[in-house]
Amino acid sequence: MKESQVQQEQIIKTSLEEIMGDRFGRYSKYIIQDRALPDARDGLKPVQRRILYAMYEDGNRYDKAYRKSAKTVGNVIGNYHPHGDTSVYDAMVRMSQEWKIRFPQIDMQGNNGSIDDDPAAAMRYTEARLSKISEFLLMDIEKDTVAWAPNFDDTTHEPIVLPARYPNLLVNGISGIAAGYATNIPPHNLEEVLDATLYRIKYPNCELHKIMKYIKGPDFPTGGIIQGKQGIIDAFTSGKGKIMIRSKVSIEQTKTIQQLIIQEIPYEVVKSNLVKKLDEIRLLKKIDGMLDVRDESDRNGLRIVVDIKKDMDANSILQYLYKHSELQISYNYNIVAIVNKRPKQLGLLEMLDTFIEHRKDVILKRSTYELDKKQKRCHLLVGLIKAISILDDIINLIKASKDKSESKKNIQEKYDFSEAQAEAIVTMQLYRLSNTDIQLLQEEYDTLTKEIQFLQQLLQDEELLKSVMCDELKSVKKTFPSPRLSTLQDEIEEIIIDKTKMISDERVIVTLTQDGYCKKVSLRSYAAKNMEATGMKEQDILIGYQEVSTLDHLLFFTKQGTYGYFPIYELEDAKWKDIGAHVNNIIKLGANEKIESAFILQKFEKDRFVISVTKQGLVKKTSLDNFQVTRNNKSMINIRLNEVDEVVKTFIARNNDELLIATKNGYITRFMVDIIPTTATKTKGVKGINLVDDDDIVIAADLYRFENKEKETQQLVVVNKQKGMKRIKMSDINITARPARGGMLCKKLKNKAYEIDFIKIYHLQDTITFIDHKHQIAVKDISLLSREATFSSTVYFFEKSLLEHKLEKIYASINSNINTEAAIEDNEEYEDKQEINLSLDI
Repeated sequence: MKESQVQQEQIIKTSLEEIMGDRFGRYSKYIIQDRALPDARDGLKPVQRRILYAMYEDGNRYDKAYRKSAKTVGNVIGNYHPHGDTSVYDAMVRMSQEWKIRFPQIDMQGNNGSIDDDPAAAMRYTEARLSKISEFLLMDIEKDTVAWAPNFDDTTHEPIVLPARYPNLLVNGISGIAAGYATNIPPHNLEEVLDATLYRIKYPNCELHKIMKYIKGPDFPTGGIIQGKQGIIDAFTSGKGKIMIRSKVSIEQTKTIQQLIIQEIPYEVVKSNLVKKLDEIRLLKKIDGMLDVRDESDRNGLRIVVDIKKDMDANSILQYLYKHSELQISYNYNIVAIVNKRPKQLGLLEMLDTFIEHRKDVILKRSTYELDKKQKRCHLLVGLIKAISILDDIINLIKASKDKSESKKNIQEKYDFSEAQAEAIVTMQLYRLSNTDIQLLQEEYDTLTKEIQFLQQLLQDEELLKSVMCDELKSVKKTFPSPRLSTLQDEIEEIIIDKTKMISDERVIVTLTQDGYCKKVSLRSYAAKNMEATGMKEQDILIGYQEVSTLDHLLFFTKQGTYGYFPIYELEDAKWKDIGAHVNNIIKLGANEKIESAFILQKFEKDRFVISVTKQGLVKKTSLDNFQVTRNNKSMINIRLNEVDEVVKTFIARNNDELLIATKNGYITRFMVDIIPTTATKTKGVKGINLVDDDDIVIAADLYRFENKEKETQQLVVVNKQKGMKRIKMSDINITARPARGGMLCKKLKNKAYEIDFIKIYHLQDTITFIDHKHQIAVKDISLLSREATFSSTVYFFEKSLLEHKLEKIYASINSNINTEAAIEDNEEYEDKQEINLSLDI
């Protein structure tokens, strides 16, 4: 019964929210104060401080022999840090790595990792001792200079801060993540930090710009170029700021190639990963001209070599590598440290002031400790000197005493000595009675008297205290000379990448399909095709192919009203028979997006316009230069469509061109491009044709760019669903306003209704090649009929095997040839290009 009552009394009745809040608060406080954040005074996390003190206490000093790292780890976790041995050893290893810490605090012998992120050898294989600079962190710790606290099991005490004779938080920097807090402090140059501290001691109310004459910015152990003075100013002012760190790279010219020589890399960049990324850029041919990437680093220093073709622009390639690899990185200052047991965002002046106050406290405590010790010693010397002057009487008194305690008591009572003096007299050795030792006692007394006077003055004189502090800082500076490793630049250099300077101008064949498969084929592979059709997936449709330059751009439009573009050199190389890669590798397309038109461009010009025609009769005109954007990693909106509409055809046109729009039920309208209002992308179109019948839709469209009206060199070819074809003179098609119903393309028959499938304007000398690559039709062989006439049969042109193809696929391909920007440059060039387009495999 009593046991049940006790158990009930132990039950805590409270809300889960309150319990979780209380427990997490305790956890957060522990992580912030005792794990992840450094103390602003000595710049150390608790685990680092415990490692240094454990080695110091064990006599594992810089001037002694190395000891097994496992022994140090055991001492730390056994006495001060009740956590895993891996965490302690990892901290030890980092404290010994000269590429991560400006002045390593531990001198480790053996494999302590590498800048390639190789792991250190196990703790049983490595040996370690304190480095020399760590002595200046621990110096005077035995003189009651810092506060102490019980260790985790109350068996001993540990320092809660080290005396630290230099501002370690600034010199070595640190990073850590706590609960709700994070810190990221870069290392700085020791000499600069000490000079700034000396100036701050002398002028405690000086402004930041005065201090920045000494501390100009970070100084990383891996060197590099630091860009962005404003970011440094922001960090030194508020504790937060952003800088850029760039590798030091030189460009060397040899007889056959150029070379990028990388001698310094940004702080905390893993060299092996950097080399791998550079080689990946080379292998994937993201830029042309990179021949080889080699890591030639050795014991003499870091060296990465990138071989570049002699005729390429090495500086442009370097700019690209700065942007797309860790040759250049950003670094964010976030100066958070523990001040008075609380995390605080610190600026440079606060960091220096916190350290200076700590050093004042250490020197005062040390002086008090030494004063007390010297005064006690001086008191003993006074007793010894007095005793020597009456030595015979004291000896007789001691002889007459029973034991040591009676001797002390008699000496105190008869000659007025203190207990400490009496103890020193009775324990004094006989050899101290020589004239030499008596003289030494007097000299020691005189020396101590002067030192006591100095210490008493030090404890009362602020200026003398500052002088002592400055002398100690100067001693550190003299002991550890530290030339600057990192170069500082005021401005962040803008990375300007002109990829065209990094790409060889080569002629290639490009193919594109409706489903979005695209490839770049060498002229050699194309020449060896032996009249075979290019590789495609089943049921896919070839938009077209063209010989282009690797510096050209491919601009494509989808039926869903979106568009995208990319440079030809970004395409993967493939063979003519390969399917190719999907454009999703370059530009993300929606799952249902189908490409309907594509164009080869050299540049986006203002006097060109993109004309889009939709199934519901809308037409939209947008200046070509509006389609060039800074980021085009996914398809973008060309025209806004309703749910049931889609784009039938897209053109690149001039204002003096004419647009023809044909509907399924046989209506056609023709009007000038310049009467279409120009709008931006992402807008809806305007009406281009009035659809009279409810079931009527726009089925096809074409652009008319005439050279000579009188000669009638171009005519319209019309194909219907029933496979009938005919030619119509352009003069038979009237120019109308916009929008209009337009005229008929053929005579309406009651017993036979024709549905239009395709229209296109051809030159009379053109030949149409079909997708099987074996059948052709000369345009002049198609019957020339009036608009009012019906269609002629074309079955006799083809073998039965061709008729078994899906002819709508043939016509769709005819309707979707790739055009080139050069084709609309001027009329003469257009005629030549058009002949090339018409010889496409469709």
